[in-house]
Amino acid sequence: MTRLKHDNILFGTILAMVAFGIVMLYSASSAVAELRYSYASYYFVIRQFGWAVISFGVLMYFKRIDYRKLNTPAWAFSGLGIVLVMLLLVYVVDGEKHRWFKLQGVGSFQPSEFAKPALILFLAYFLSRRSQVINRRSTLAQAFLAIAVLAALVVASDLGTAMVPVITALVVLWVAGLEKKVLAGLVGVGMVLGIGAIALKGYRLERAISFIDPKFEMVDRLDPSGTIRRYTRHVDGGRDAAYQPRQSLIAVGSGGPFGAGLMEGQQKLMYLPEAHTDYIYATISEELGLWGSTSILIGFLVILWRGARLFVLAREDFGKYLALGVTVAIVVQALLNISVVLDLAPTKGFPLPMISFGGSSLLSTLLCMGMLLSVGEHEG
Repeated sequence: MTRLKHDNILFGTILAMVAFGIVMLYSASSAVAELRYSYASYYFVIRQFGWAVISFGVLMYFKRIDYRKLNTPAWAFSGLGIVLVMLLLVYVVDGEKHRWFKLQGVGSFQPSEFAKPALILFLAYFLSRRSQVINRRSTLAQAFLAIAVLAALVVASDLGTAMVPVITALVVLWVAGLEKKVLAGLVGVGMVLGIGAIALKGYRLERAISFIDPKFEMVDRLDPSGTIRRYTRHVDGGRDAAYQPRQSLIAVGSGGPFGAGLMEGQQKLMYLPEAHTDYIYATISEELGLWGSTSILIGFLVILWRGARLFVLAREDFGKYLALGVTVAIVVQALLNISVVLDLAPTKGFPLPMISFGGSSLLSTLLCMGMLLSVGEHEG
């Protein structure tokens, strides 16, 4: 078996993507920062840089620690428990959106982002012990209970954020040997519950309908009384759910092969909402063109390659499932974000890992990447 060691390619890719993200964040956010905080065009980038320093400290901690020390009930269950408690607390503290803890002088902290590393660590611990009997009823019940409780609490605050750990869990369970009929049943149940969660919130339903029927023409024919339109609060001509995808496609299309140039994008000037967060990929496409947007895709392909390599070469099941879970979570979130930006999926808040503004997202992502690097450094 090949002895693994420090992965310069993966580590260098992480450094490059975070640095690139900070540069693009300044370009995408400076106009918004000057409008909201007239004294500081660097408002967002300074905060992101602070989070980057903290996040790299966390990455280095998990990178240096032998990942096998994480293969204990203390790590697996305490991480899951802490996240569950935080999700319950934020539901009470943030009475409006149930998403953020407000930290004075620091910004907002979103506990749902940490559902990813907590669930990945739990699944790696669980499957390293039960993968041989994964299709037993008792095994399935234990795994699905943990996933369902975590997903339900995340959905209460943010349906989109819940999709990443749930998809990750399904992929990891499938690779671990989950029977196809069980997997198909889980996917079916998940889709039904997902549709129900969308229907429960008017703004979610509007986004889903606008993706298929932007002008609500089909809806108006099926519902002449206007009940659905009133429930979703959809209005023609205003900033409805189709507004962001339209502006995003304008930004992507106007970039061309080489882009308008760094800091020269126009859509970020109050046309494209969330240009520095969920839609930063559109800003990159407009300013740096095809080569800039493609470089981001190459970065995530490198993470996929190195993560898959670690999954294959790791000797212990815990290391295999840890590498697999981290790789799938990061790549799936990136693909979901890019799909939304390109109007290939309904509008939903998915930050682009290591690129979008957001301290919680960056900290969660680099925590995961630290565990992935640890698998390579402590095998052999």
